[in-house]
Amino acid sequence: MEETLKDFNFFDPNIIEDPYGFFEIARREAPVYRLPDTDMFLVTRYDLVLEAVKRPEDFSNKFSRLLEGKQADDPEVRAILEEGWPQVDTLLTNDPPEHKRFRALVNKAFTAKRVDQMEGYITEVVDRLIDSMVDKGECDFVADFAVPLPVTVIADQLGVPREDIPLVKEWSDAFADRLGGMISRERELETARQVVDFQKYMCETIKDRRANPKDDIVSDLVHAREEGERSLDDTELLNVIQQLLVAGNETTTNALAGGMLLLLRHPDQMERLREKPDFIANMVEEVLRMESPTAGMWRIVTRDTTLGGVPIPAGAKLFLRFDAANRDPEKFEDGERFNIERRNAKTHLAFGQGIHFCVGAMLARKEMNVAFRQLLSRLKSITLQPGRNDFLHHPNIMLRGLKHLYIQVA
Repeated sequence: MEETLKDFNFFDPNIIEDPYGFFEIARREAPVYRLPDTDMFLVTRYDLVLEAVKRPEDFSNKFSRLLEGKQADDPEVRAILEEGWPQVDTLLTNDPPEHKRFRALVNKAFTAKRVDQMEGYITEVVDRLIDSMVDKGECDFVADFAVPLPVTVIADQLGVPREDIPLVKEWSDAFADRLGGMISRERELETARQVVDFQKYMCETIKDRRANPKDDIVSDLVHAREEGERSLDDTELLNVIQQLLVAGNETTTNALAGGMLLLLRHPDQMERLREKPDFIANMVEEVLRMESPTAGMWRIVTRDTTLGGVPIPAGAKLFLRFDAANRDPEKFEDGERFNIERRNAKTHLAFGQGIHFCVGAMLARKEMNVAFRQLLSRLKSITLQPGRNDFLHHPNIMLRGLKHLYIQVA
């Protein structure tokens, strides 16, 4: 008997681990699907996800309450968080016209010129990591490459000393875990403490950059000015930096690891890239389409409306699934197939779309392009370590990333 949506529980860890069969049924049966016994509507079809992100008047980004964690009302968690600075709506969780101010100020820090000038520096970081991989002959690609590359880059850009990079990773993981909402109470308490630790650390950095500007993103943000607008205050700066930390680290780690696994599972495509390295840029877009590191994003419904002909009441939540939309066969022919020469790969929604298009997209693309260029040009052999991989992902409803990827290199 053919399975239907009623046979699935979207929050089942097995579905989170491998959601694509569920998404195929959802796109076909109910592309705007109200999850049973909830006020959540899952949106899985490309055209409808795209429509929703372009209707901020109906589908608001002010979902910061959802990011506070499932224990948001726990007195012990609240007491910890109150030792720091409050969450405020800036980039990710804001709507026009307020969003425009934050976006304009942050855009002054994340410029195409800055990212282009980073290519040589990123190449040096990549080559050091590859040297270490070659010396050992085998590694966990996640822990030994996909994590340290973007975390080093974003830490350097935030002006964090190299010796504090392990702290940056801890904080980033804490934010990612809270974002995903699938953690224990013990982890909720731990992440709350880490949020406050991050805020106190970065507040000292902000104070220093006000007095002693440097060539880093924090200095640019602290001193950014937009005509007719006030500069960012400490609370706003902390919130923006927190978002940049996750966007510039966790998602790139996940995309690098997902991309390497795709190549290992499609050796013909890897060989094609070695023959035609000009295809690497398009391959990066195809990786982002197939293994969307930001799997989904929330919207809050501001008024009674419809999407795809489905009535949705004010106050309901939309869960826009970029990972489902990016494999929609109506948009991407044979959407489940990895094809580095796909002509419309770059039309994926992995970075969102519209006013909330990812501010760090240029940097993520640069890191991925440099990484795969150097990996494929320097390593003549990349294979899976026999019997070591389970290919499991972190349990997270919003971010998709492998826990480990054990490989052999030469």
